[in-house]
Amino acid sequence: MFGLGKSKNLVGLDIGSSAVKAVELRRKGNSFELLNLGIEPLGQDTVVDGAIMDALSVSSAIEKIFTDNRIKIKNVATSVSGHSVIVKRVTVGATTDEELYNAIPYEAQQHIPFDMTDVNLSYQGLGPSPSGSGTDVMLVAVKREKILNHTNVLSQAGKTPIVVDYDGFAVYNAFEVNYEVPSDQMAALLNIGASIMNIVIGRGGNPLFTRDVSVGGNQYTDTLQKELDLSYEDAERLKQGFEVPNVTQEQKIPHLRSVTEILMLEIQKTFDFFRQTTSTENIQHIYVSGGTAKIDGLVDQLKAEFSIPVEIINPFQRIMVDSKKFDVGYVEEIAPRMSVAVGLALRSFD
Repeated sequence: MFGLGKSKNLVGLDIGSSAVKAVELRRKGNSFELLNLGIEPLGQDTVVDGAIMDALSVSSAIEKIFTDNRIKIKNVATSVSGHSVIVKRVTVGATTDEELYNAIPYEAQQHIPFDMTDVNLSYQGLGPSPSGSGTDVMLVAVKREKILNHTNVLSQAGKTPIVVDYDGFAVYNAFEVNYEVPSDQMAALLNIGASIMNIVIGRGGNPLFTRDVSVGGNQYTDTLQKELDLSYEDAERLKQGFEVPNVTQEQKIPHLRSVTEILMLEIQKTFDFFRQTTSTENIQHIYVSGGTAKIDGLVDQLKAEFSIPVEIINPFQRIMVDSKKFDVGYVEEIAPRMSVAVGLALRSFD
């Protein structure tokens, strides 16, 4: 999205609300191989709704990942999402690259609800508009303070930010590399983190629509903590399927379901809005990623609600993982959480 330098050897670094995740890949023939992988938990409220509140804790976590995993590359690709990020597909009355370049500043003013002096702007041409007039463009604007919030922490940790992407596009990148999806299939990707859910709807290799919603795994934790009178730590453990004193796994089920219903409502609203504004085609498949993807009952409720196939994304499905170097079972276990980091690491090979 935003290229800040020229180097191509990058570590994908996902600064999430619950953890920092790092992935380093290398190309091997027509495929990719996992070189390094790390995940470092963050304390409660260290990152809130995508904004870094405790820069020192985050920079320390980044340094620890690089040291513990002996990652030598200092250049990183990172990503952002949330209310400070606007992603819109628009049609621009231009046919050549030069016309497009000249038209974008005017188009951005019409579609971006921020002062243009306060944002970094990027765009990607998607080809001729189906209407026959002009070119379809994916327009992206991010508040400069949001980007600085991330890049300053990276610099503090001794890393060089080369690319700043959007979380949803990073997941889509990882998805494209790992799954053979029919070119005419309309698919929805739900990346459900601790505090934000990125929804990306696309067909073939083209994202058509995105939306970020401020719901995620933290709501499950908060509900369990409140309804079952638990500490934050015990509520987190119970959510993740571990045993906690004086509470059975069965007791958590109705509370998890009540939060999942809130997610379902937001997903349904997004799908309805997509059909009204972008395409009348039905979504044929849902893919789920993020730390919340494995919440008990979530996938089953999605299947029941939308009556289409639902699958948890494995961003390492087609990436070679050396069993002598990595615990394959552990990699599979944390895979849904690593989708953004894998997508960012793939930016090395653009």
